[in-house]
Amino acid sequence: MIRPIIHDPLFLGQQSKPATEADRQIITDLMDTLRANLDRCVGMAANMIGEKKRIIVFCNGPMQMVMVNPQITAKSGEYETEEGCLSLAGVRKTKRYRKITVSYQDQAFHSRMGTFEGFTAQIIQHEVDHCDGILI
Repeated sequence: MIRPIIHDPLFLGQQSKPATEADRQIITDLMDTLRANLDRCVGMAANMIGEKKRIIVFCNGPMQMVMVNPQITAKSGEYETEEGCLSLAGVRKTKRYRKITVSYQDQAFHSRMGTFEGFTAQIIQHEVDHCDGILI
């Protein structure tokens, strides 16, 4: 189900709780909402649809990917960039890393580890920040 986007910075500034298998519907809703906003959005965190759970979805090339309970475990190549956010107006400067390693669970709740670079790594960092209550 496509859900409305949350714009309240007080809500978005709260830390998300770990997701469990009971949160499968949130994953489905988050994917549906991302697909409905692909013309202006490349990633979303569950708090953007009103759910304080550590779930993110994002574009990885032409495919959409789910990460449940993502944790960035390594990062390298710091740089400064500007980002926008579907939940917030305008763009802001922020620091990101060119290469990151992430431990997470996939949509079936199997443990995974992945290394991501470039724009995909930037998207993941932005969405993990959402899970941590960090707004750009």
